[in-house]
Amino acid sequence: MTGRPLDVLEETLDTPVTVHLKDGTAHFGVLAGYDQHMNVVLDPTELEGSTDDEVEDTTIIRGDNVVSINV
Repeated sequence: MTGRPLDVLEETLDTPVTVHLKDGTAHFGVLAGYDQHMNVVLDPTELEGSTDDEVEDTTIIRGDNVVSINV
């Protein structure tokens, strides 16, 4: 996967990803959407170190907080 960041996100839609944030946390989920500011939507989402009962249905992460997105 090479190319512009938004092209890579387009290829990654509907696949599981890990989003690492500036505060050191990581969110695991299926990439459901994104926009030109790299705001991302994960559906469902699990926070690193959480238990099964802490899974969120949908999480929207502001692009300013994203450090990396791993497939």
